[in-house]
Amino acid sequence: MARMDTSTVEKVELATLTGSADALFELGLLYSSGREVEENLVEAHKWFNLAAMKGNRAALEYRQEISRELSRVDIAKAQRSARQWLQSH
Repeated sequence: MARMDTSTVEKVELATLTGSADALFELGLLYSSGREVEENLVEAHKWFNLAAMKGNRAALEYRQEISRELSRVDIAKAQRSARQWLQSH
């Protein structure tokens, strides 16, 4: 896995601590592009889904695009992961 720099780690921590829609969206962007972290479309879907639930409209579009590239099993995995995140935050 690619090493994350300090700014990425801070964004991850911010999203985890505050649940900010913008921070969650940024995490989706990082995982979908493989920028500063290893590309992971399941994780990207999860973060876009959470951002969309918190009102980020762009996250809806990104989640939809990624859904076209994932299997039903992967989408279910992303949704399950998002639910788990919500329960713990």
